[in-house]
Amino acid sequence: MHLALLLPDFALIAAGYLICQHTALNRPVWEAAERLVYYLLFPVLLFGVIVRNPLQPTAMVSLSASGLAVVGTGVVLAYALRAVPGVDARAHASGAQTAFRFNSYVGLALAERLGGAPAVAAIALLVSVCVPLCNVAAVWPLARHGGHGYLRELARNPLILATLAGLAGNLLGLRLPEVLGTTLHRIGAAALPLGLMAVGAGLRLGALRDAPRLAAALLGIRHLVLPALALVIVTLVDLPPVQQLAVVAFAALPTASSAYVLAARLGGHASYVAGLVSVSTLLGMVSIPLALTALHWLG
Repeated sequence: MHLALLLPDFALIAAGYLICQHTALNRPVWEAAERLVYYLLFPVLLFGVIVRNPLQPTAMVSLSASGLAVVGTGVVLAYALRAVPGVDARAHASGAQTAFRFNSYVGLALAERLGGAPAVAAIALLVSVCVPLCNVAAVWPLARHGGHGYLRELARNPLILATLAGLAGNLLGLRLPEVLGTTLHRIGAAALPLGLMAVGAGLRLGALRDAPRLAAALLGIRHLVLPALALVIVTLVDLPPVQQLAVVAFAALPTASSAYVLAARLGGHASYVAGLVSVSTLLGMVSIPLALTALHWLG
């Protein structure tokens, strides 16, 4: 059942891969598309989703805390791998983000089919509270390793800026005029299919040979540890069923495709991150249905 719900989005990923590999719409086209999604379409989507779904801080504390616990655990475990003897510093600085970042394109695309509008609102809240932490934690090792200004990179990150703007607008009760709201919605709606196809177009595996054990550890955190932790959390915390669904699906998502863009822009090992994103995307086709099935068994 859950696999059938996921198939349309994974079909878009497969379509992006096939188009990139077998038509004139090759990598240069998709690299431009990735930048368009990262710098414009996805920030607009994040801003619009957060502003349109009113947040009730007191009622959503448990949901937010659950998401932050999942992401925070991923950050701690990913950073801890740096202390393991023999770990390549550049590969770790570039790839650590893939253990705790999540593909919001996939998450938001799935939410409505999994639980309707309440699931969309729950995923939107998780995105809004966890994107800043993820981006801060992703930029830190890359900026430190590459000698970039850490605070400057954070201040220029489009996802952080869009999330903070959306949260501010939401908490201030901002209501966009219909024409502007519709325009932003249509711009943001383009982010999901184009983003998913760009993920497929970027599938590459070869560079993982540079640090295979590190790759296995990072992907193990992303697709085994974090979904298992989410299942424990939802059994201990009194969350409504739709929020339980959102937390578990959120924890099992593949890593963010924009991780590659960030690594490339900050001078990291971009091809290694592309390999991690590729394998994580493929693993997500298994980890999401398995995690949701486990939730159903626990239910």
